[in-house]
Amino acid sequence: MHDSELLADRFEAHRGHLRAVAYRMLGSLSEADDAVQEAWLKLSRTDADEVRNLGGWLTTVVGRVCLDMLRSRASRREDPIEDTFVPDPVISPLTRIDPEQEVLLADSVGLALLVVLETLEPAERLAFVLHDMFAVPFDDIAAIVGRSPAATRQLASRARRRVQGAAPEPEPDLTRQKKVLDAFLAASRGGDFEALLSVLDPDVVLRADSGPLVGGAAASKLVRGAAAVARQALTFARFAASSRLVLINGEVGVVALLDGQPMSVMGVTVADGRIVAMNILADPERLARLDLGALAG
Repeated sequence: MHDSELLADRFEAHRGHLRAVAYRMLGSLSEADDAVQEAWLKLSRTDADEVRNLGGWLTTVVGRVCLDMLRSRASRREDPIEDTFVPDPVISPLTRIDPEQEVLLADSVGLALLVVLETLEPAERLAFVLHDMFAVPFDDIAAIVGRSPAATRQLASRARRRVQGAAPEPEPDLTRQKKVLDAFLAASRGGDFEALLSVLDPDVVLRADSGPLVGGAAASKLVRGAAAVARQALTFARFAASSRLVLINGEVGVVALLDGQPMSVMGVTVADGRIVAMNILADPERLARLDLGALAG
C-alpha cells in the first residue's frame, strides 16, 4: 500500500469524529463536509510523520476552519430573519439509526441546542463545542482563537451560561416524547384548540425557517406562546394528516408530506410532558439536500 493510501486510511478513521465536531460548530451538514474536506487537503500537504497525535491535530484544523467559516457567516448576517434560522436536521427512522449518523448524534445534540449555539459568538461557540462536547484542552483551543488559556476558559464559561439558560432540558424517554407528539398531531388534525394548548408549554417557541424571501415577503417566522403556536398549528392541519414520525437529532419529530414529497421537517423538544420548542425547516432548497432515506418504506 502506498504512503498516500496509508494516510487516507488514517484520515478515514477520524472522519466521523471530525464531521461530528464540524456539525456542532456549523449546524450545517454540507458545510461540515466542506470543513472535513479542507482538513484532508491540509493533511495531504503536511508531513504526517511529524504529527504525533493525528486525531488532536485534525480536530484543531477542523476547529480553525469552522471558526473562519463562522466569522465569515457572522459578517454576512444582518437580516432579522436570521432569528428564524433552523440548523440542518439529522433524520433517522424511529426504529434504527444509520451508523454514520450515530456518530453525529452521540451525546445528543438536539435542534433546540443547535439553535442556541447559533446565538453565540464564533469564538464562544468554538470554545464551548471543543471543550464541553469533545474535551479538547483549553491550551489547544487558545491557539486556535488567538487568546490566552484563561481568556479561552472565560469564553467557554460565558457560552455555557447562555446555553444552560436558553436550551431546555429535553425529555430523555422516546416513548414519552412520542406520546406528546402524537397528542399534538391528533389535536392539529381535529382542529382541537384546547387539546393543543394542553400539550404546549405556556412559553413554547416555534421557529419556522422557510428560506430566503419569497415574493418580497418573509415566509419564515418566530412565534412565542402556547395560544399563538396553537393557532399556527391549526393553519397547517392538512399537513398533519400526512405526516410521518421520525427521529430528528435523536428526538422524536415529524416530516410533513404533500403528495409524497417532504414539505417540512419539524423537530420538537418535550420537557415535563409538554412541547417547549418547535423548530421547522421548510426551505425547499435545503430540504432537497437532506438525506430523507428515513422515509423509505
